[in-house]
Amino acid sequence: MSVQRPASITDAFLQKLVARVPSTSGGTWKLTEVYTGEVLVELPQSTPADIERAFVTARAAQVEWARRPLAERLKVFKRAHTLMIDNATTTADLIQVESGKNRRMAIEETCDPPMVISHYLKRAPKLLAPTKRGGPVPFLSTSTEIRQPKGIIGIIAPWNFPFATGISDAMSALMAGNGVVLKPDNKTALSPLYGISLLEEAGLPKGLFQVVCGEGPDVGPTLIDNANYVMFTGSTATGRVIGERAGRNLIGCCLELGGKNPMIVLEDADVDDVVQGALFGAFGNTGQICMHIERMYLPATRYDEIKARFVAATEALSLGASYDFGPEIGSLVSVDHRDRVNSHVEDAVAKGATVVTGGKPRPDIGPAFFEPTILEGVTKDMLAGTMETFGPVVALYQYATVDEAVALANDTDYGLNASVWGGDVKKAAEVGRRIESGNVNINDSLATAFASKGTPSGGMKQSGVGARHGDQGLLKYTDVQNLAVLKKQVMGARPGQDYDKYVKSMLSGLKMMRKTRIR
Repeated sequence: MSVQRPASITDAFLQKLVARVPSTSGGTWKLTEVYTGEVLVELPQSTPADIERAFVTARAAQVEWARRPLAERLKVFKRAHTLMIDNATTTADLIQVESGKNRRMAIEETCDPPMVISHYLKRAPKLLAPTKRGGPVPFLSTSTEIRQPKGIIGIIAPWNFPFATGISDAMSALMAGNGVVLKPDNKTALSPLYGISLLEEAGLPKGLFQVVCGEGPDVGPTLIDNANYVMFTGSTATGRVIGERAGRNLIGCCLELGGKNPMIVLEDADVDDVVQGALFGAFGNTGQICMHIERMYLPATRYDEIKARFVAATEALSLGASYDFGPEIGSLVSVDHRDRVNSHVEDAVAKGATVVTGGKPRPDIGPAFFEPTILEGVTKDMLAGTMETFGPVVALYQYATVDEAVALANDTDYGLNASVWGGDVKKAAEVGRRIESGNVNINDSLATAFASKGTPSGGMKQSGVGARHGDQGLLKYTDVQNLAVLKKQVMGARPGQDYDKYVKSMLSGLKMMRKTRIR
């Protein structure tokens, strides 16, 4: 179909972006415009040798970068904050053209790196400052906690939020004095490449932030084997492989993995708020959000009322392939992913579920479009009952008691995000605390938790290890050095001193320190 591409997406601009990717003999990959299926640019593919050279280049730059005073490093990010906001429109154009999401989601994605930068500009000076603590002998010894950069951080970013994850996850790592080698998904490499160009325009040393491209099995092993730490966002299955390899290399990793996220609506919830929140929670970014809602638990006493309102609102959503703010729902990222989502719906129907609304691909709009879909009667023997569908598909369930709703919400291997809606916020929060999930939103579906950059965001159970955001989101990229100083040799018996007497005085000293609260 014919879609007017943004004026910013010129062949020359795209060629300049992909020229950053090292590739000697790795060939190219056809990166397409999702709305039309037309080839945008031939994306270079990196060989293992290319990846190793990228790490060598990044390490050379990182040594000098880590020597810079923190205040000097942070000036780069103050400038980058402004540049990213000033160029948000171009970034959104790239996000849309490569991922097919609607304009609202593309613009909101551009806001994430500036938000992360703003938070860590405030926190980094305190978190990275040496912290002096007491030593074992009061007044005569000290111990100082020093935060050292790990070296080069390998980041493997997903296709659903390529700019937010590819750039945001690197901000705290770079502030801490590290270099970065990023592997974006082939489908969505353009926006992170542009983000790096903005960082370099802000003063980030060239070579410090490298990008390598290729399919996961071709690129991942070499990246992990050369990194000092790995940040991965993606499927639980791939996360296990990455975690295992990182473990063999004795390096740390942070894994934000899949979810089968529940939403519990309590009896006193405002139905207008619930419907509006569910529309975004289930269908925002066309359901391609790790934290999006796939299971809705409604009280039996209000089930028909809420269902009817939600179905009507869903059917009123506008789908479209457009680079303006008209369509409320955009495309899925690819035809392959559309087929995967469709297979979950077809499997559910074949096993007895009912499609309340939607449930079909929409090739009349674009190659990878799929209707917002509501299902009933989904059970655990269906793909949509236990596996992450990762599309605009949500299942409705009834519950009789809150205890039942909580048990149903927790009946999953995942624990990434959950949502609870109620008029009494305190009671809703009490229900939220009972859900086994790393993120729980009260009277919101997902955005409040993820946008709270001061609090760590991660998963429980099979939804991940570690967290982004919060103090942990920066400190994970550092090693701790314990610099201990003894001012006078007093730790041991003096020459000629009877050791029994030394032991008695040492034990007596320990009691005294406890009484005086020195130790």
